[in-house]
Amino acid sequence: MKAYQEMTARELQSEYAAVLEQFHQKKALGLKLNMSRGKPGRDQLDMVSDLLAVLTDPDECFDEGTDVRNYGELGGIPSAKALFADILGCRPEECLIGGNASLQLMYDLVSKGYTHGLLHSPQPWCREETLRWLCPAPGYDRHFRITESFGFELITIPMTPEGPDMDAVEAWVKDPSVKGIWCVPKYSNPDGIVYSDETVRRMAALKPAAPDFALMWDNAYCVHEFSRPFEPFADILSLCREAGNPDMVYEFASTSKITFPGAGISVMAASEDNLRYLLKLIGVQIISFDKVNQLRHVRYLQDKEHTLALMQRHARILAPKFAAVLEILEREIGPRGIARWQRPEGGYFISLFTLPGLAKRTLALCKEAGVVMTGPGATYPYGIDPDDSNIRIAPTLPPAGELRQAAEVLCVSLRLAALEQLLAQG
Repeated sequence: MKAYQEMTARELQSEYAAVLEQFHQKKALGLKLNMSRGKPGRDQLDMVSDLLAVLTDPDECFDEGTDVRNYGELGGIPSAKALFADILGCRPEECLIGGNASLQLMYDLVSKGYTHGLLHSPQPWCREETLRWLCPAPGYDRHFRITESFGFELITIPMTPEGPDMDAVEAWVKDPSVKGIWCVPKYSNPDGIVYSDETVRRMAALKPAAPDFALMWDNAYCVHEFSRPFEPFADILSLCREAGNPDMVYEFASTSKITFPGAGISVMAASEDNLRYLLKLIGVQIISFDKVNQLRHVRYLQDKEHTLALMQRHARILAPKFAAVLEILEREIGPRGIARWQRPEGGYFISLFTLPGLAKRTLALCKEAGVVMTGPGATYPYGIDPDDSNIRIAPTLPPAGELRQAAEVLCVSLRLAALEQLLAQG
C-alpha cells in the first residue's frame, strides 16, 4: 500500500472517490458517539460501586476519635492523609485532603496566589505588572484555562519524549514574572509521556527568579498503568527539599479514575509551612471538606497495595480499548503516512499527530459523521495548535463496539482530510 504522498494525481483522485464513499456510508449510520473527555466507562464505575455500601452504621463513622459527620479537620482526616502519603511517597503531615476534584485545589491555589500571594510572595499576584506561566504542550486544557482566567500570559514549552524541554524551562524561570509551571509527570495528558529521572531531578533543582514560583505537579495518573506493571515514581516533595526548594512544589492527585470521578477525594501535598499558610486562607471559605467520603474511601481502598490491585482490575477493562484503537490506527492510517501517534502504557489518552493543517478539518468531518472528540487546539495554550496537527483520543468511555465505530470514523475522516489537502496542492 502506497503512502499518500507517493501517489500520482490519478491515484489520489481514485483514492479520494473511494474514501468519500466510505465517509458517506459512516455518516449514513446516524451515529452519536462521544470520545471528547477521559471518563471511565460504565463497566468501570459498576466495578467499584460496592463503595456505596461502605459506612452503613453510625458507629463506623469515626477516624481516630473524630466523628467524620461533624465539623472540623479542615486539612482532612488522619487516615486519608496516611492513604495518600502511602500512594505518593510523601509524609501524612504534607497532605491536605479535598473534595472530588483535584482541579478545584489547583484553581484555589492559583486564586490564593492572585488575591493574597503564596507563602513567599512579596505581594499578591494581582499587583504584579506582568504575570507569566509555563505550559508544556500538548497538555491539559483545563490547566491552561485556570491560569488564562487570571490573566497570565501562557508560555508554551515544547514536550519531548523525556518530558518538558528543560533547557527552555530553565531559561524561562530566570524571568521573575514567571510564577509557575503545569506538569503531569506520569502518563502526561495527552501524550502519555513519563518524565525521565533527569527531567524530574532538573525540575526539583530549578532556581526561579520568582521567590513564589509554583511547581504544579499534577500526578493524576500516578497508579494508572494499563499495559505494564506498576512503575514506581520519585517523591517530588523530597527531591525539592533536598534541592533546597522545600516550598516550591505542590503535588496533586485524586481518586477520580480509581473510584467515582464525581464523588471521589483529592489531595494537595506540599511542605508543612505551605499547608499552614494555605489552611489559614482556606479556613475562611470552608469549615471542612466531605470527611464522610474521605473515610469511605479509606475503608474501601485501604492502602497502596490494595489500591494497585484495584487498578489492575481497571487495566483489564482499559487495555483492550486502547489496543482496539491502536490496531485500527495501524491498519487504516499507518501505511498511508499521514499521521503518527503515541503508544501509551498508562493514563487515559492517545495523542495523534496528523500532517500539519489536518486536525481541524478531520475533527469537523468526525462531527459531521456523528463522532464528538476533544476540540482542535485544546491541548495547546489559548486553544491554538500552531501546526493544526494534534488530536486527543479518549478511548475509555464508549463500550467496545461503539469505540471501534468511532475510531473507524476518525480514520476515514483523517484520510479524507489528507486527500483533500493533497489534491488542493496539485
